[in-house]
Amino acid sequence: MNSHELASSLRAWRDRVSPGEAGLPEGGRRRVLGLRRQEVAQLAGLSVEYLARLEQGRAGHPSAPVLMSLARVLRLSDQERAHLFRLADQAEPLSGQIKRHITPSVQRILDRLTDTPVTVVDASWQCVTSNALANALTGDSSALPPRERNLVWTTFTHVPTRYLRTDDEERLLRLEVVADLREAWVRYPKDTLLRGLITELRTVSPDFAELWEQRVPPQPIPSSRTFVHPEIGPITLDCDFLTVRDSDLRLIVYTAAPGSKAAGQLDLLATIGLQQFG
Repeated sequence: MNSHELASSLRAWRDRVSPGEAGLPEGGRRRVLGLRRQEVAQLAGLSVEYLARLEQGRAGHPSAPVLMSLARVLRLSDQERAHLFRLADQAEPLSGQIKRHITPSVQRILDRLTDTPVTVVDASWQCVTSNALANALTGDSSALPPRERNLVWTTFTHVPTRYLRTDDEERLLRLEVVADLREAWVRYPKDTLLRGLITELRTVSPDFAELWEQRVPPQPIPSSRTFVHPEIGPITLDCDFLTVRDSDLRLIVYTAAPGSKAAGQLDLLATIGLQQFG
C-alpha cells in the first residue's frame, strides 16, 4: 500500500470539490480551497479521526466500502476510482461485479433535486446513497449496518422501516425483489457482496429460500409507496425508477401531484425533516 501517495491524492481530491458541488452551503469564510476534512468525513460516513489518519498516511488498509464512499464524496471518475483502489492495495471493481460507483453526473442530479426525495440503489437493492429529503422521508440509514440498508434483507427479515404496505403489496414486492436478485446473480456471479447476501437470506428466511427455488418471474409492483413519518403521519407518493446508463444504479424518485395533499406534506417534510438533519 502506497500510504504517502494515497494521503496526497485524498488531500488533492478534497481540495478540488467545492461545498456547492457537495450540496453544502457555500457562504462564510473558509480556510481551505475545497471541502473541510470534517465535511468529507460526514458525507462519507467516516470518523474525522480516521480520515485524518488516511490523509496523513498513518492508517492501515482502508476497506472497499470506505474507498467507494470516498470516491462518491470526492466526485472521482472511473479512472480515478481505479487509481484510488490501487493506491490502497485493494482489488479494483472488475467485470462480473455490480457497478456501485456514484458517478459525478449522478451526484449532480442528487444535489439538484433538493425538493424531491431520491434514493440510489444497486442491482441487489442495496442503498448506495440518498439525498437529504429521502433521509427525512424514510429515515437516515447511513449509520446502519450494510445488511439493514438492503431492501431485500429488510423485507424478508422484518426489520422495522417506515415503508407501509398491504399484504398484496408485500407479496408483489417479494416476488419483484427475488426475481431481481436472481437476475443480478446470473449477471454478476463473481460479486462477493451479492453472493453473501443471497446465502444469508436463504439461511435466515424460509420464505426467501422458497421463492428463490421457485424461480418466480418478476411481477409489476405498485407505482406508489406509503411511508409513515413520525411527525407528519402517512404520506403516499408516486414512485418511479430511473436507470443509469452503463451502470447498475437505479434512482428511486418520489413525487407528488402539484396541489395534492401529498405535495403539501412534502413541503412540510422539507421544513421539519431537513431541520432535524441540519
